[in-house]
Amino acid sequence: MLTAQTFGTPVPPQWATLVVATCNILNLAAPGHVYYDNQDAYDTAEAQRKADWLGAQIQRLGADVLGLQEVWDLSALQAAVSASGLHYSTVAAPGAEAGAEGTPRVALVTRLALDRLESVTHFAAAEQVVVPEIGPYTRFERPVLKARLHTKAGQPLHVLVVHLKSKRPKYLQDAAGNTVEDVDDPRVTARATLRSLLMRGAEAAALRGLVVGLLQHTNEPLLLLGDMNDGPQSVTSQMVAATQAVAYDKAARDVALFHAWDVATEPALKRDMAYSHVHQGRPDLLDQIWVSEEFVAASRFALGDVRRVDVFNDHLHESRERWRSDHGFVRALLRWRVATSAITAAST
Repeated sequence: MLTAQTFGTPVPPQWATLVVATCNILNLAAPGHVYYDNQDAYDTAEAQRKADWLGAQIQRLGADVLGLQEVWDLSALQAAVSASGLHYSTVAAPGAEAGAEGTPRVALVTRLALDRLESVTHFAAAEQVVVPEIGPYTRFERPVLKARLHTKAGQPLHVLVVHLKSKRPKYLQDAAGNTVEDVDDPRVTARATLRSLLMRGAEAAALRGLVVGLLQHTNEPLLLLGDMNDGPQSVTSQMVAATQAVAYDKAARDVALFHAWDVATEPALKRDMAYSHVHQGRPDLLDQIWVSEEFVAASRFALGDVRRVDVFNDHLHESRERWRSDHGFVRALLRWRVATSAITAAST
């Protein structure tokens, strides 16, 4: 959305703004949909309350591009977007159109022009990993959403929406889904945690392949939005982004991603610690926004910058009803450097 002022931050006339956000919305499902065997389905009233609450958050974020995780039903997402009172030309959750089964899906909500949209499920053959006692791990547990958009000024933009495998131990199960290991044995839990780590690592490596493919072959900016289920400096997050490689290989910038928080140009708004999830009393920043070097102000290939990043997490300490999310929401204000004529054309 092109404005002269966004979030109280003056925007010079040669800049166009783009607001992006990521939200894990905690099992957004339609009334009556039993999404997990150990969870009761939402009734109509609870589903409506969740839609209204989420709609208020979407309105507050005011994002042009919004990546979401844990969508079971597209209809439930459409209800939440409608409750926001905002207009979006694309509300998509591939795999959730008729209700997802097994695992929730990721979604894209945007007011930008959509060029193409793809749900990436399987790894390339060379990216498959053998998980102990399970066998070949060949696909993302939650498919990656891959989109190409165009800003109002005509700039192409690639977006990846992701939700990587959780840290929850992967215990062995029988065909009926019953656990067949002793979950009280710490050695068994260590082995199950290793399986989970290998699965998340395999997903991170396969996601890295998608990132490199886009950055090497398109010369167009890339955003990655999502729940990484690990911190920005973790091994798995850095497998995807490879930012640390830039310190000793400047050429690595071409295929690296940069954590929006680290490259924001409004230093007065930076904080020592931000968190989007609290597990057993420990805060962590699982929900992240990564940008390619076109949004790094110091890069000679910069088309713009990350102006500021905000984390909305007050609701994590309000209550634990499931109509709220158990994750904070992360929003970034990006800027594009455009010609005055392009701004005028896009505003008409």
